[in-house]
Amino acid sequence: MDKKVFQELLAEEVKSYKALLETPNNDWIVKGFIDVNKNIYGITNDTKVVSKVIEIILIPKLASFAERNGLVLEFPSAQNFYPDLTFKDKEGNLFAVDFKSSYYRDDKKVNGLTLGSYWGYFRDRQVKRNTDYPYDDYKCHLVLGVLYKQGVEDGKDMEVYSIDTLADIKSVIEHFIFFVQPKWKIASDQPGSGNTRNIGGVVDVDKLVNGEGTFAKYGEEVFNDYWMNYYNAADAQKAGMGKQHYHNLKTYIEYLEKMSKRLTELKK
Repeated sequence: MDKKVFQELLAEEVKSYKALLETPNNDWIVKGFIDVNKNIYGITNDTKVVSKVIEIILIPKLASFAERNGLVLEFPSAQNFYPDLTFKDKEGNLFAVDFKSSYYRDDKKVNGLTLGSYWGYFRDRQVKRNTDYPYDDYKCHLVLGVLYKQGVEDGKDMEVYSIDTLADIKSVIEHFIFFVQPKWKIASDQPGSGNTRNIGGVVDVDKLVNGEGTFAKYGEEVFNDYWMNYYNAADAQKAGMGKQHYHNLKTYIEYLEKMSKRLTELKK
């Protein structure tokens, strides 16, 4: 199976997930956690909690998807390993899929989306570094994106409910949007968060859904070159560079032009 076919199959599969996670009123089907005494504890809209619960719901569906398409679904052997999901076909081809979720606002901008490290396994692609397979062994690196709106908080997420009062519990998130895109197509030219070595995604919902990130028109090779050679200010200092060679796409292009000019002069 080639990467195009795999992406098309996964994108078609994901089309059904909105109906899986939403009520007819576009509210999240999850209302809280239940114990053996049938007490229901309201859930918070904390993004880490929400994303983990969403993954738990989707894993069985993705396992079924794999089986129907002659694929084996593998999970990482350690908690912090990349990717979240590895799909393997009968020929041994590997396809990486990472869950990425975030909430979006009325202006159709997401709160933020990080696309994994630009250090470690992303640079040392021939070896296993926090991965079960070398990065280059994968035919593609896809993002299964889950976007949602946060519901209006009523301050009752700490209350305890019974089965009889289930209908009284308000969903903490609503109006899901799903997408499947290659990581490079939705990446921006900025780090994802603070001083961490993460690739940032574009924040416009439509650009995420349609794969229209910063590098979309330049291609995957440009994306790889940009982020494999990107240094934040602190790392540039440690590496003895003095300052960053570039910090956005504009200065990256200027840097390449400068290097090209220098190479031309050396060849004279």
